[in-house]
Amino acid sequence: MATTRILEGLGRLYIFLLLAFLYLPIIIMALMSFNVSPFYQLPFEWTTEWYASLWQNDQLIAATWNSLEIAIITTLISVVLGSAASLALYRYEFRGKKVLQALLFPPIAIPWLITGTAMLIFFFGVGIGRGLFAILLGHVALALPYVIVVVSARLQTFAPELEEAARSLGANQWQVTMRVTLPWIMPGVIAGGLFAFAVSFDQFVVSYFLSTPGQTTLPVEIYAAIRKGFTPEINAVSTIIIVVSMALMLLTARFFKFGGEK
Repeated sequence: MATTRILEGLGRLYIFLLLAFLYLPIIIMALMSFNVSPFYQLPFEWTTEWYASLWQNDQLIAATWNSLEIAIITTLISVVLGSAASLALYRYEFRGKKVLQALLFPPIAIPWLITGTAMLIFFFGVGIGRGLFAILLGHVALALPYVIVVVSARLQTFAPELEEAARSLGANQWQVTMRVTLPWIMPGVIAGGLFAFAVSFDQFVVSYFLSTPGQTTLPVEIYAAIRKGFTPEINAVSTIIIVVSMALMLLTARFFKFGGEK
């Protein structure tokens, strides 16, 4: 009995330390975005001037909008193409299928430094060059494997008899996909879309290689700002992004019941 209580206490302590390790830096950053000192000096003095200054920082605002636009478009393209590819891999048998499925994992495992270099060389070779369009293509290429893997995993729990029953009742292939298959795999589609958005919005290496002066994403702009001299405005924009992202994640998880019926 005493041993069980000790193990439970150690387990709770481990979880507490793990959560502290993950969230304490974020909490400190968010608090310092409200500190009057630009150098993290204490004692803490409350202010919102860095949030007011943020809206006057045209470079950070423009980079943030670039990141949001690219991430949203990347998510939409990746979800559509990735879900269609997952359905094709699930429904059809064809030569080279196993090879294609195996090739989905190297892009996830290969270091982004190598991927970014390869994309830069390739895009210049085919005449695309650098810029926001090149960044979008690069992000889609990075996000697609995540969507396909997640949706394919969801499809493994799908019962083919449901599609057969729908066809026997007169539904065509489009109706079967939209009314039977898609509702079933929707949690996987949403999860894959969240992965795609996170991969795109947080992507630094590929964006750094493919961006041009004046056309950068938020991670690249933050890196450039830190090199020039840190400003608490970065804390402010990061805090806003974290709050919005966590709110969207919680709403999505609640709406699609990722944690179960309860």
